[in-house]
Amino acid sequence: MPHTKDELPDALYGAAQVREIDARLIAAGTPGFELMQRAAHATWRVLVRQWPSVDEMTVLAGHGNNAGDGYLIAVLAQRAGWLVRVLAVGDPQRLQGDAALAHAQALAEGVSVQGWTAQSELRGVIVDALLGTGLTGEVREPYLDAIKTINASGLPVTAVDIPSGLSADTGHVLGVAVRADLTVTFIGLKIGLFTGDAADYTGHLVFNDLQAAAETCRDICVRARRLNAANLPRLAPRAPTAHKGRFGHVLLIGGDHGFGGAILLSSESALRSGAGMVSLATRPEHVPAALTRIPEVMALGVSSANQLMGLLEKVSVLVVGPGLGQAGWGRALLSAAANAALPQVWDADALNLLGSGCVSLPKDCVITPHPGEAARLLGISTAEVQADRLAAALALSKKYTAVVVLKGAGSLIAHPDGRLALCHQGHPAMATAGLGDVLAGLTGALLAQGMDGFDAACLAVWLHANAGMQQGKFGRGLAASDLIPAIRQLLEEHAPCLK
Repeated sequence: MPHTKDELPDALYGAAQVREIDARLIAAGTPGFELMQRAAHATWRVLVRQWPSVDEMTVLAGHGNNAGDGYLIAVLAQRAGWLVRVLAVGDPQRLQGDAALAHAQALAEGVSVQGWTAQSELRGVIVDALLGTGLTGEVREPYLDAIKTINASGLPVTAVDIPSGLSADTGHVLGVAVRADLTVTFIGLKIGLFTGDAADYTGHLVFNDLQAAAETCRDICVRARRLNAANLPRLAPRAPTAHKGRFGHVLLIGGDHGFGGAILLSSESALRSGAGMVSLATRPEHVPAALTRIPEVMALGVSSANQLMGLLEKVSVLVVGPGLGQAGWGRALLSAAANAALPQVWDADALNLLGSGCVSLPKDCVITPHPGEAARLLGISTAEVQADRLAAALALSKKYTAVVVLKGAGSLIAHPDGRLALCHQGHPAMATAGLGDVLAGLTGALLAQGMDGFDAACLAVWLHANAGMQQGKFGRGLAASDLIPAIRQLLEEHAPCLK
């Protein structure tokens, strides 16, 4: 059954889990060669729809089952009257089992099969059937050269199951990877297609389950759940008798000298996302700007942590870190927050101070690091975080016993109990300052309205990403504040107030 990226299943698997599902299908009576044929037909149908005016194809084949799919796609193109060539980058003599049968069928059908050389010419639609999901180490020659040639060709590219060189488990590029315009993936969704580097390499993603029955996947370990409008945590509707006292009181702490805008963005986001009351503790110099921009927020100018103590007894949720700075003022305020027995969201400089070891994270926290902050918290490099974002998110959640939002392309939400959710929505225009401040305020508002940390983080990340998609359609120049009205609209569509 085919699915486009907007209607994909929720379950995301690693390569080993998908191989297990494949083995179960075969054990249940579906021959492996039939599954290979189904994969070829699925790819061929989508490819023809994608490029209806093309009638020429070059298949680059390796020496695994991925190559078998490529040989059978070549057969279908040959039967349709296309000009077809297979360039064998992997030695056909190494093909085994079903892949060897596919190679034999291609030869029997008269498909031209030639050995790959650096001088090989690519024409028409390129089909990447090189490496598949079994790759774990860096891409080596001759595949390295073949992938570089594909990427330099300027021709349309279809990847079979996964772009060669992209890790199915992490979304990390293993040295080099095919940049596909279309990826048709099978049996189970690989999590590596949705996070890390994946968005730059998969192009249009289509999934086909190859007629795998739901019971085949039962009790297979799911690595993560993909967030979508149908499976989001639900914010409770508001009764006609609702009043502000029922929806929490968020206190946002931050905005040292030179960073006042960040905490104002967070405060406006919390207000517009439904918190019953919103207070702001910031530098006294920033209070006039807060009163001018968001008069509904109760702004308190604080010069020392002692001035926070009375307010901490009146609020229900803290958001700490936007514009906090790492000087004495920010350290003192963060220390006071850390001693408050309240649900909290820590972001930005709160995380940098946490990473320096000068403060401990309280219970019931949501932390929202970007990859650089995550690296500092784990004591590793940013590159190491990005090489395995799933492992980093889970390690952080266990280390700090907190719900973790690891931001970036394919944002991950991790719970200390091992639950993992993924949000692949977003837009390149979101690469701008202040969006994290908006997310922190939104998350705090959802906590204030009664959601637990994991559910609040999942809903906040999805709302934030989809608001970014809406506003990103207008192109470059997106401002963080542009997301706030879009988030409000999406939140009302998701959980409307009762009328």
